[in-house]
Amino acid sequence: MRLSDLVGKEIVNITSGARLGTVGDSDLVIDEFTGEIDAIILPARNGVVGFWTDRQPLLIPWDSIVKIGAEVVIVELDDTYPGYTRRFPF
Repeated sequence: MRLSDLVGKEIVNITSGARLGTVGDSDLVIDEFTGEIDAIILPARNGVVGFWTDRQPLLIPWDSIVKIGAEVVIVELDDTYPGYTRRFPF
């Protein structure tokens, strides 16, 4: 799979059903020695009308990816994952 195949896919958390963002809006952490993807970094989302701008980016480990489909990337993050509850407090 190429990076261009991932661009535009929605990232959805299987435990909550929440849409986390798209791969096109994110960055990748790549191991410089092996060339493997270590994680996806989703930028901090602003809340309604630009509130909650102090949010931290969400780092999704590559091992948390359950399935890459035609239109979505399904990940498994629970409420105990660091940074997840800070970003999505619902």
